[in-house]
Amino acid sequence: MELRHLRYFLAVAEELHFRKAAEKLFISQPGLSRQIRQLEELLGTPLLIRDKKKVSLTRAGEYLKGEIEFILNHLDVTRRQVRLIEDGQYGEVRMGFLGSAMQNVIPGLLVELKEKHPGIKTSLEELSNTAQVNALLKDTLDIGFVRLARVSPGLQLQPVFEDTFSLVLPADHPAGPDSADSLWQFREENFILFAQDYSPLYFDTVMSICEDAGFTPKVSHKSVHAQTIFRLVENHLGIAIVPTSLQRGFKMEVKFIPLEKIPQRAVLSVVWKKEHRNRALDHCLSLLLDTPGE
Repeated sequence: MELRHLRYFLAVAEELHFRKAAEKLFISQPGLSRQIRQLEELLGTPLLIRDKKKVSLTRAGEYLKGEIEFILNHLDVTRRQVRLIEDGQYGEVRMGFLGSAMQNVIPGLLVELKEKHPGIKTSLEELSNTAQVNALLKDTLDIGFVRLARVSPGLQLQPVFEDTFSLVLPADHPAGPDSADSLWQFREENFILFAQDYSPLYFDTVMSICEDAGFTPKVSHKSVHAQTIFRLVENHLGIAIVPTSLQRGFKMEVKFIPLEKIPQRAVLSVVWKKEHRNRALDHCLSLLLDTPGE
């Protein structure tokens, strides 16, 4: 089995069309078909179901597609790491994060990495919880910052920052600071929340906050961006409950009322693959876990 077999099969598995895959690879369609048959013979199992109308993957083909994605990505990562090390650096740490992590944990970590390990290169990508977990499993991320109670086997989850929640109201809303003691008064308001598929734990936690106050919130809008949520609140389209630290960095006509007496907390955790091979990540984790967010 050679690397070209894997690349050719992945192209067909992604396109599910031999002609389109062949054009993508700049080879002839008969040549591509021969390469796929060779791979099936080498593995001793059919990988594709072919008929005149369509191409689909067998169960073995589905499995192989996922493994090839991981293998080829890991080769690309290895190539980048080798070049960085050759240039005198320690390598790269690819970070995924929720927007709220940028308010408190990540900036301090990046500054400390620059001071203590200047040879480590970092890259950042804002992703949902689910997207970060999938990227870690596929080896397209090294570390993520998520709000999750549990993760897939093979991943390690460690809390790094605990935050209170705050009620977000339009600046001219009549409710004052003492309204935090009685959320019941907001039962008729429309609520604007982070989308459930973006952060299921956050969504469930906010629902529980309202249910503890005796009502189920009427959710009028959902978003994946704090700025969008605050803009909707500013325009009197609803109110919101968000992690308190999110109020920093935004200048809008809204006010934040801390909900310090409720038991719920917004917990930010770091997640990474247990069996990783990135020594630069070890330096990053050492700094992060030895210095909890404050």
